[in-house]
Amino acid sequence: MLKRKYGKRPDWQRIITRQSASIFEDTDTFKGDLTLIHAVKVTAPASFTYGEKEICIIDDGYTWLQQFPADANHSVTTMFDADGNVVQWYIDICLANGKDELGPWMDDLFLDLILLPGGELIVKDADELDEALKNNVIDQQLYDLAWKEAETLKVLIEQERFEPIRLSYHHKKKLEKTFR
Repeated sequence: MLKRKYGKRPDWQRIITRQSASIFEDTDTFKGDLTLIHAVKVTAPASFTYGEKEICIIDDGYTWLQQFPADANHSVTTMFDADGNVVQWYIDICLANGKDELGPWMDDLFLDLILLPGGELIVKDADELDEALKNNVIDQQLYDLAWKEAETLKVLIEQERFEPIRLSYHHKKKLEKTFR
């Protein structure tokens, strides 16, 4: 069974105090749902290590923007530090994006891409995708879909034509206005 992940992350206990917003955008460059979480206060920071780089992804004052493009097999989470600088773009490959009474969501297909501000692109959780296929959580068609989507996005990112990344600051500012 695929894991459904919600943009507002209602079950995330690490965030003690938060502000959040959600809107639907329909423009020439992006159509889909957007969510923004501002972590005013967290229980503790969280970091990940990629190679020799340790990246703090959540701390007091950090903001997470999640973009759920309509009719796409990916969702993008942009993580901003307390000064508003991008610390990473985390791209979930997914079966579908949708929306219900809890807000925008995506059905995770295990495979992820991580783009660091310096341009380094990391493929993550390929082993989880392989394991899901082996254990019949997904079939060959979904496995192939995940890899095809990842390869397509890698090309767009390398060509600097992946719109959610290009729009991340704009979307963040637009949603922050709803906090006031």
